[in-house]
Amino acid sequence: MLVRLLYASRAVDPSSDAIEAILTQSRRHNPECGVTGILCYGGGIFLQAIEGGRMAVSELYGHIQRDPRHKDLVLLHYEEISERRFGGWTMGQVNMSKINASILLKYAEKPVLDPYSVSGSVSLALLEELMATACIMGRA
Repeated sequence: MLVRLLYASRAVDPSSDAIEAILTQSRRHNPECGVTGILCYGGGIFLQAIEGGRMAVSELYGHIQRDPRHKDLVLLHYEEISERRFGGWTMGQVNMSKINASILLKYAEKPVLDPYSVSGSVSLALLEELMATACIMGRA
């Protein structure tokens, strides 16, 4: 059974090296577990969707909860799915430099990434629009 999980967290170390380390680790580990997804990072905030088998996603989320690189972790959305939405990425990365502020304003009060202030379904819709507008890098 496939599931999709969406969470937000704050980076303990917002340096580009720390973010790249998370992406590298995800891209190396996820294929063997059958996990796919995308990571959006901006303003010190992570918004990540992960998809895969129920056990694999649950184990990965448990690992993320214990990961000292994350704080203020919040589960935004969890659902059983019939097909993957982000299956083209072992872990895609949203290119925040290519995002038009009007896309962020469509889903939030201000043109900043803040999944803490919107619902999980709104955050998921934002990720889907970012994917549709080719703002995601790292297809693998």
